[in-house]
Amino acid sequence: MKIYDHYLFDADGTLFDTKDLIFNCFKHVAGEFTDRVLDKQAVINDIGLPLRDMLISHLGADLDYDRILDEYLRYQLTIMEDSVKPFPHVLSTLKMLKESGKKLAVVTSRRRYSLDIILESTNTAQYFDILVTPEDTVKHKPDAEPALKAIELLGADKHHCVFTGDALFDICSGSSAGIDTVFVNWSHVALSSLPVPPTWAIDSMQELTAPLA
Repeated sequence: MKIYDHYLFDADGTLFDTKDLIFNCFKHVAGEFTDRVLDKQAVINDIGLPLRDMLISHLGADLDYDRILDEYLRYQLTIMEDSVKPFPHVLSTLKMLKESGKKLAVVTSRRRYSLDIILESTNTAQYFDILVTPEDTVKHKPDAEPALKAIELLGADKHHCVFTGDALFDICSGSSAGIDTVFVNWSHVALSSLPVPPTWAIDSMQELTAPLA
């Protein structure tokens, strides 16, 4: 692992364990609006896509998604603070990177106001210089546009940037943007399943700061 100046992070599944939160919200709206029984692993495998796209994929196309999204987000807010926690060593890693003068960004498919709640409830908002959410780009991960948007907002040199994520959406976005990538091995998907190889793969968030120690 090398030292970078700018660190981009996915949120769900990378910094924060949100698998149960997301699936429970899917199960709730499926019960409210359809008679479908959802496959938990199939839903989890799609984490990283924009929420509307995920809902259409698992609930079907011919539904009122404005109502479904409203109910999904309403229900999520009722359970969010008790359902989200950082993965091990996330807080100490973000703190060390920030204290070392690094610039940090979140690049996520989670909507901004929902992301803000998670960052505040986990005491991590203070570490990030910029946030890139679906409201900020036309195209979304796995396209390069979200990563490129973060690089632009940070005023960064691509050669000194790295994107850390847990899904093909993150690795493909970073690779397509021309920056190094880190895959976290606590992902719900196997490293071997990625369509493009990451620059690095880590077993602990602490590996990002090992060169700084």
